[in-house]
Amino acid sequence: MIRVMSRESKTTFIAKDGSEIRELFKSERMSLAEAVVYNETKLHFHTTSEEIYYILEGEGVMELEGEEKEVSEGDLVVILPEEKHKISTTKKVRFLCFCSPSYSDEDTVLG
Repeated sequence: MIRVMSRESKTTFIAKDGSEIRELFKSERMSLAEAVVYNETKLHFHTTSEEIYYILEGEGVMELEGEEKEVSEGDLVVILPEEKHKISTTKKVRFLCFCSPSYSDEDTVLG
């Protein structure tokens, strides 16, 4: 069976970290979402999920475990479980977020 999904068929929600999320695909083992940040996310970490951010549009500053690095279109960021992180921007940054296991607010710890 071929699984094809339309981006437009997916609704957005605000995640626990404050980002606008459009979950494109979710299974028990992984998820893929489009995220948009207009200012910054809250500093947070995930207890079990590993994340990959792939920047599609815009630019910002990625903070990971207290270290900051500018990111922009085409950059990829790998975030391991329990690594505190946030992303901030002066305009808007849009990126794909791959999580394994799947993203959940329950796995997200603020602070």
